[in-house]
Amino acid sequence: MNTLTIWRQTLPLGLCLAGLWAAPAALAHPPAAAPKPVLTVQVATPTSATLERTVQANGSLAAWQEAIVGAEAQGLQIAEVRANVGDVVQRGQVLATLQSLTVRAELAQAEASLAEASALAAESSAQAQRARSLQQQGFFSSAQLTQALSAEAAAAARVQSARALVQLQQQRLAQTEVRAPDAGIVSARQATVGAVVAPGMELFRLIRHGRLEWRAEVTAAELGDIRAGAAVRLTAASGQALSGRVRMVGPSVDPQTRQALVYVDLNGPLGSARAGMFARGEIVLGSSSALTVPQGAVVVRDGFSYVFSVGADQRVAQHKVQTGRLQGGQIEVLSGLPQGVKVVASGGAFLNHGDAVRLADAPAAAR
Repeated sequence: MNTLTIWRQTLPLGLCLAGLWAAPAALAHPPAAAPKPVLTVQVATPTSATLERTVQANGSLAAWQEAIVGAEAQGLQIAEVRANVGDVVQRGQVLATLQSLTVRAELAQAEASLAEASALAAESSAQAQRARSLQQQGFFSSAQLTQALSAEAAAAARVQSARALVQLQQQRLAQTEVRAPDAGIVSARQATVGAVVAPGMELFRLIRHGRLEWRAEVTAAELGDIRAGAAVRLTAASGQALSGRVRMVGPSVDPQTRQALVYVDLNGPLGSARAGMFARGEIVLGSSSALTVPQGAVVVRDGFSYVFSVGADQRVAQHKVQTGRLQGGQIEVLSGLPQGVKVVASGGAFLNHGDAVRLADAPAAAR
């Protein structure tokens, strides 16, 4: 084999080696691939909104005022009970009656004594009139006239005493009917047919006018911002939504719990709300402007709040923020969020700082 043949056979391998040596830089530095998005997100722009300033509180529903209906008469038996728990009663309505036979008999006896005293008074008055006439004619002495006038005065006094006794017995007869002192709802009943009542014995308890109030417990730090007349929204344990106004702020703070009571008058129908029921609500103090983002944009990690912003390279940056009020799906950001950024509206819990994302076609509209 000659030299020309050997050169022809080795020529392709040499050309290949020459080609490899000609492009070392292209093999050492291939073109970088675009980062793969980890999530498709919607973005929202932080907006300025007017939010209410509120104080969250818990408390119990209670009767605005209670009226205790007791027995004024003593030693009488309950004959009939005409009201029960839950009944709506009016002022002066008969709730129960007592046995009145003994009282009626005593009233009749007092009326008879009054009639007798009146007759004796009339006779004494006539005798005194004759004594005056005879004394002027000289037939009666001054002592006899004085005696006749004294008898007239004593008879008149006996009439007044008998009349007072009649009034007393009439009052006792009226007390045999236990009446409601005011309109309201019967919340408790101790009256039982056949029981003998004692003076001051409680027979019924009324919620006056059916009105309830909310006694909210607030801390001493929140007490200074609450004023009478402030609007209140609350929800009872039964689910009934109620509204009202602050009537009075408690004048003292409990030294044990360091909390004070705020008394709230409730408005409108009470529905399923009942006295003694637990309720949770908020007291509206006013409103102010705030920077807000959608509630879903805030991610809580390790006890801190974070918001993810999306840069021009579609990578997210994590910002530690301080949040405030929450209203209507918008949450206030107090600090930590740069100006003019767009935030991830939802799904931030699946992201980390520096992750690449894909933007959805329809960005979330911030309120």
